[in-house]
Amino acid sequence: RIVPIGVTRSPTDAWVAQQLSEATPFGTAPRYLIRDNDTKYGAHFEAVATGTGIELLRTPIKAPRANARCERLLGSIRRECLDHIVVVSAGHLRRVVLAYVRYFNHARPHQGIGQRMPVPEEHTAPSGANAGNVIPFPVLGGLHHDYRRVA
Repeated sequence: RIVPIGVTRSPTDAWVAQQLSEATPFGTAPRYLIRDNDTKYGAHFEAVATGTGIELLRTPIKAPRANARCERLLGSIRRECLDHIVVVSAGHLRRVVLAYVRYFNHARPHQGIGQRMPVPEEHTAPSGANAGNVIPFPVLGGLHHDYRRVA
């Protein structure tokens, strides 16, 4: 599941700590957080992570495969979204990425979890196994589609 947070050109320890705090409200923190050894993850960040019960896992230096999950996600965003859209401003980029995140979390099937979605929508299914038509809902101007069965 992707948790969208703020973006800045110059992240600091305090800024990254605030983003982590906002991304994990009311005990919804993940169990582990994989991070690299950048100085922006300093004492403030570690204090917030420890306070929310997150175990920090540092990637080893000069080990690019250790951060494979993050790299795979960034590659998916690039290949499935940004390679096909001309971004014209920072605000446009933010809207495009948020639309892709909604699609990724709520409509895109993932092989690693049995073709389910990370955040399944709670639909009231029509009675009968094949009742209702399947309707495509365009995402990102038709770049992707969210298919739903309707009554």
